[in-house]
Amino acid sequence: MTATAFGAAADWTRRHVEAGRLPVAVLGIVDGDGVVDVAAFGTDPISGRTAHVDDRFALYSVTKPLVALTAMRAVERGLLTTDTPLTDALPAFAHPPVTLGHLLSHTSGIADLVLGASTPIASHGGATTLREAIERAPLEFVTGTARRYNNLAWEGVAALIEHATGEPFAQQFGAMAASAGAENLSFGTDDVHALHGYERYGHEPDQLLPLRHPAAGAAANAADLLAIGRSLLEADGAIVSSTTLDAMIRPRTSGLYVIDANPLKAFEDFGLGWNRPRRPGLLDHNVFGHEGFCRSQFWFSPAAGRCVVLLTNRLDAVEPDVGVRFDELLNAAFSAP
Repeated sequence: MTATAFGAAADWTRRHVEAGRLPVAVLGIVDGDGVVDVAAFGTDPISGRTAHVDDRFALYSVTKPLVALTAMRAVERGLLTTDTPLTDALPAFAHPPVTLGHLLSHTSGIADLVLGASTPIASHGGATTLREAIERAPLEFVTGTARRYNNLAWEGVAALIEHATGEPFAQQFGAMAASAGAENLSFGTDDVHALHGYERYGHEPDQLLPLRHPAAGAAANAADLLAIGRSLLEADGAIVSSTTLDAMIRPRTSGLYVIDANPLKAFEDFGLGWNRPRRPGLLDHNVFGHEGFCRSQFWFSPAAGRCVVLLTNRLDAVEPDVGVRFDELLNAAFSAP
């Protein structure tokens, strides 16, 4: 990897931290040869905590592709297929057409719950757990006919993993992490950097993180995600085979009606757990990866043979009066020679 690739991305990160648009950040890039560059930036203006490269951060929706990898490892073992219905794991679920593939691609139609609201579960029939909530959830559109970004669906993914393997979801998730050497990736969040900007969304991290939500509850340091990135960049990594990864990143929602208030969502497609953005500001429209609500980034460029990781902790960083454009980071990381 050239110094230019990491240098441009590092300059971008440093600029936003020094300007106060990001409280702290840890940036890492790994290439197909396993060469890693990583650096930490900033001291949190509220907590006073200085960022270090081994710090753990809440991942929010960066959790999703990691859970998808866990599910696809069960597929590789012949324990599931993407057509396995959710009712195999949850017979009380009232909508048999919903499959693992629908759950992983945001096409299930399951009515979602607001993450981290003051009553995060009770809106579905008085449910007290995520598992009860998905069992009681209605459909808001016909399965497979539209795409709406969904968090509750991932509890269904966790249920299918447990049913197929006969082991707790967290144990299977840990095995996925261990296969890549991601030693600090888990659903424990006691040591993560404090979050900023959540008040604008009526979000309460203290309500979400204890749920260990399979859509948004994991935490990791940069080395963990870079280890996963290195494995996936290899021809046949330790996590899943190249055949499986190719199936996961193949667009599954092209041409579907998009139900989302954010107009930029019209420029996104989804595979199985992975986002395939086609936003106008991106130079490389073959990137795949995911962003978290905390604005952490985990992205791959097959053309560049690189994975970029940015861990940070400001939920409202993209608001108009803050204005961090993360496509700039991806362009800097992936377009440099």
